Amino acid sequence: MKVRKFFVIFFLLIPFLFGYAQQEDLLLNNYWLYNGSTNNALYEHIISKSFIQIEERWAHINELKTKNDWINRQTEARKIIGNIVGNFPEKTPLNPVITGTIKRDGFTIEKLYFESRPGFYVSSALFLPAKRKKMPAIIYCSGHSADGFRQAGYQRTIMNLVKKGFIVFAIDPIGQGERIQYFNTNGESIYGATHEHSYPGSQSFVSGVSPANYFIWDGIRAVDYLMSRKEVDHTRIGITGRSGGGTQAAYIAAMEDRILASAPECYITSFDKLLRSKGPQDAEQVLMNSLEKGFDLSDLIEIRAPKPTLLVTTTQDIFSIQGARDVFNEAQKAYRALGAPKNLNMVEDDAGHASTKKNREALYAFFQKYLNNPGDSKDEEVEVFEKEELFVTPTGQVQTFLNGETIFSLNNKYSEKLLEGVQSQRENYSEFLKRIKDKAIKLTGYVEPTKPKDYIFSGRLWRDGYSIEKYLIKGSGNYYIPLLYMIPDKITRENILLLDENGKISAAEKGKLAEQLVQSGHCVAIPDLIDIGELGGGFKRGDAIIDGVPLNVWYAGILSKKSPLSIRVEEIKIIESFMKVLNYTSGNIVGVAQGTLTSDLLHSAVINVMFKKIVLIEPLISYESIVKEKNYRTKFIMSAVPAVIGQYDLSDLAASIMPTELLFVNPVNAFGTKVDSQTFEKTYSKVIDYRRKNDAGELSFSNQDNQSGVNGKILSWINN
Repeated sequence: MKVRKFFVIFFLLIPFLFGYAQQEDLLLNNYWLYNGSTNNALYEHIISKSFIQIEERWAHINELKTKNDWINRQTEARKIIGNIVGNFPEKTPLNPVITGTIKRDGFTIEKLYFESRPGFYVSSALFLPAKRKKMPAIIYCSGHSADGFRQAGYQRTIMNLVKKGFIVFAIDPIGQGERIQYFNTNGESIYGATHEHSYPGSQSFVSGVSPANYFIWDGIRAVDYLMSRKEVDHTRIGITGRSGGGTQAAYIAAMEDRILASAPECYITSFDKLLRSKGPQDAEQVLMNSLEKGFDLSDLIEIRAPKPTLLVTTTQDIFSIQGARDVFNEAQKAYRALGAPKNLNMVEDDAGHASTKKNREALYAFFQKYLNNPGDSKDEEVEVFEKEELFVTPTGQVQTFLNGETIFSLNNKYSEKLLEGVQSQRENYSEFLKRIKDKAIKLTGYVEPTKPKDYIFSGRLWRDGYSIEKYLIKGSGNYYIPLLYMIPDKITRENILLLDENGKISAAEKGKLAEQLVQSGHCVAIPDLIDIGELGGGFKRGDAIIDGVPLNVWYAGILSKKSPLSIRVEEIKIIESFMKVLNYTSGNIVGVAQGTLTSDLLHSAVINVMFKKIVLIEPLISYESIVKEKNYRTKFIMSAVPAVIGQYDLSDLAASIMPTELLFVNPVNAFGTKVDSQTFEKTYSKVIDYRRKNDAGELSFSNQDNQSGVNGKILSWINN
């Protein structure tokens, strides 16, 4: 008998002795392989809407046949781009200052800066050929080089144009050359050229302004400066630039009528091809709601018809050559209808994202023809300057020399005006709150989902005192939401929806809040919302990824007016309906969210779900904090609403969901720093007073020093 008992115990222990113990598998998509690339679910869902918008625009464009059709379309497109770029400021004195002159055989360089806006300094250089009669002038916009126009490749093009008798006005883009905005201890950019655009540009989007507005206005004021120079023939002004400089050249030429000839290089493609390849690029290359309003990159060319335009392209560019061909073929219809088909040209070379000899010579020939400055278009060898020789300021940076404005400081001032306006609207808070839901729906792009008609039970596993059921639930697009449902052996309390920015597997770990809730009798549903957990970590192409956060995906939502937050709010509604279908426990759900998903949960409470109670753990205290914190954490952007500043803030959402009770635990500012009770009460004072006057549900604040304290506070508050 003892021998038999020994063998029974031995065989039971074999899996543990030899490492075969079954491990908990809380994943779902590793089993349901047909679901495919779930990591890309967010990006794919957003651009599926973009493709519909693109097709709708194509249908409209294909109806244009006559000259009048295209003139009307140009009027329409100019109105759209004016709207999506945003209002420009009034023109103020340029206050140009020439800081130095370089004389060379055949040309002179005047190093200077001017103010495109008061205190917003544009470092630049005016290259002047030796002859002093009225000459054509070309604005040169640099691509994403840390050195701005001083980069050797850009210098080569600039000085070849100068040798051929063109005045060239080279300007530093924001965040490049001598216009860096974020410095490390060595005086270098923390972020590099592209992130110098996207980091403050994302704040600009939250305030409702396309950051391109700042870049375009610099170019318009550069034209103003050229108009002030007696050497310039005002009727013969051109513009060019490569890569990001091609973006600026295309934008500026589309919005500045005084530019006669435009030659954007290595940028122009179609959104259809861009979204299928690299996706949206950094912030200044994204125009707010452009696809939603029926505006594509080809409109930048068609607006200019019949003015001369050259598309300078390469077949192996990061910007699709097929997209460039598509743009050319579409724009050719406009030029043909307006009687100038030969004014639109395109040159291709078999190369990567670079300026080739063939393309440079085509560019020279184009400007020689259309700016009426004939000559030899051969590309010549030139001697380039060391970048320090072309420094405009003694420190090599306008910020350290002049301490001027930046995109952040300008957007901060603009946001202040918006915040003053919304504060006056809050004087009649009851009426103001009545409009919050409609505003949230409009700004986010929320669409009411249908009730869940497809969910898949995917197994059950057991822990001490409760089970975990695994489900896939059809999301608001062509993907499934992975969800864990923790069910106590004895259900005594409400359903809880728990959202964790780190994903369901992290939230479901033993000993954490979810287990403590289920052990106290709650059913707890923990999903991976889109871009979280199994649905996260996907589309990270392009150059707008900062601290691991794919801002380029958020930008895709800006193009189509479909924010990631709106999709997650739709998912929360779907999950709520699913929980009611299972009907493990009746009554309203308690919502608990941690980190960035607190903003999503608050929006869902306003738009589509009635919660009995809501707990927000480490919530962002306000969207205002994003635009006020210069060194904000980019993770908060993914749950931010574009153009929300001046419309409402998170505190207004908290006021709109009475009588739902709210608990804020360890709220943080956009820098990620925990705020004290005084700061919280100041931010939420109007909400607290309003709830008290209306005898509404409790709004509580709690700062805890450790996780044990956090969990204890939440458990006692929910179970009270």
